[in-house]
This record gives sequence, structure tokens and C-alpha cells, in this order.
Amino acid sequence: MHPMKRLTNITLILLTISILCGCNGYEKMLKSTDYDGKYEAALRYYNEESYTRARQLFENLSLYYRGNEHAEDIAWYYGQCLLKSEYYYNAAYQFKLFTKRYPYSTHTEEAAFLAAYCSYMESPSHTLDQKITKEAITELEQFADRYPQSTRIPEVNSYLDELRGKLMQKDYEIAIGYYNTESYRAAVVSLDKFLNDYPDSPYREDAMYYMVKGGYVYAINSREDKMKERLQQVIGNFDKFATTFNNSKYMSECQDIYNKCKAELARIENAENK
Repeated sequence: MHPMKRLTNITLILLTISILCGCNGYEKMLKSTDYDGKYEAALRYYNEESYTRARQLFENLSLYYRGNEHAEDIAWYYGQCLLKSEYYYNAAYQFKLFTKRYPYSTHTEEAAFLAAYCSYMESPSHTLDQKITKEAITELEQFADRYPQSTRIPEVNSYLDELRGKLMQKDYEIAIGYYNTESYRAAVVSLDKFLNDYPDSPYREDAMYYMVKGGYVYAINSREDKMKERLQQVIGNFDKFATTFNNSKYMSECQDIYNKCKAELARIENAENK
């Protein structure tokens, strides 16, 4: 056998033995009743960024050291291992639990922030259900209220802006979805709520345009006794649109709708006066 190939084979064998020994040593430590040694091993694994092994050891230790001298540190490191392993749901729970058990710890403020941060990380795409997003917003707001002087506040505000933007996009797409499926009454109601909930939305111009357009289609397809009131609402919405977005790309189309509303109202009023 070529000397270099023999050397490579020996190296691989030694590496395999080393890994197996390491695994055996870890398995023995996991089952060990030497809790002080286990604690030191957990810290070593953590510092070596071997978070899976550290997490399992800290989880094991948390049952033994509950209420003892190392309990707080174990709870903190356990949460950190979950976070660094990207188990955000479990990490959020652990950090919340930490703040309740150790309200006067030097880590309490950071644990409160990390609990909210983990909820933020769990927030799904805006196309999915936003229950978790709303919960994350609540937790971030609660952190900001509780620690208004925290150095984390700019970061918290950034996360809040992102999550609120996600809700805004979700609500806008729901409203436009009603319009696209010709559910014009639902579209007008949803768009009106959207405009009230998000007065500074970048979708405001589009929302007001679809409110005028959808409102008109809804109005002219209404019963005669309801049409007048609904046409007047469209005219009112047009006036708001024209005042806010006088140079809008939609102005010509909305002006045409306004003129049609006026003509239809004139027809109705003439019929009423006969």
C-alpha cells in the first residue's frame, strides 16, 4: 500500500475512534449521577457551541438542581441552548418561565426580551394565519412598556414595525380579495376598516381607489330604495380620495365614476319628484 494512502487510512481510523470515544463519553455523562461533573461538562459543551449536547445536559440538570445554587444558571443556559438551536417556541416558553422564577436576576430583562424575540421569530409569512404575529406584537409591546429605558428598545421597535407591516399587508390582501371575487359590499367594509386601522399605509391610495370603484358597482346593483344612499357614500369617498390624492394615477377613472354617480342620483331625484 502506498505510504500516503496508509497514512490517510490511519488518520480516518483514529478520527473515527475519537468520535466514538467522544460519543461514549457524552452518553456516560448524560447517565451519570456526578451532577457537578455533568454541570461542568454542560458548560464546556456550551462554550464549544455544541448546543445540542449542552441542551440535553442542562435539561437533565434542571430536574436535579431545582431550587439549588446552580438552578438559575442552568435555566438561563438551557434557554440559550434552545435559542441557539432555533427551537424558538420552546425557548420563548423557557425565557418566560425564567422571568417568573427569577424576577430579580441580572438576566431577567434580557430573558423578557428574548421571550418576545423568539415569538417574533415564530411569526409566519403574511399569507398564513397571523395569530402568532399578534401575540408577538403584544409581547414586544409589553417589554417596551416594562423596560422603556432598555438598550433593546430600537430593536424592539424595528421588530414591531415589521410585524405590523405583515398584519397590514394581510388585511389589505384580504380586502382586495373580496373585490377580486366581486364581493363588493365586503370589500367596501374591509377597505374602510383598513383605512381606519392603517392611516399611514403605503397602500392607502390603492385602498381608497378600490373603495370608490367597488362602492360604485355595489351601489348601482342595489335595490332602488338603497341605491341613492350608497351612491352618496361613493361620492363622499371620492371627495376624500380627490382631496388626499389629487394627482393620483386613478383620478381620471374615479372622476368618471363620480360623474356617473351624479347622473344616477339626478335620475333618481327626478323620478322621486314626478
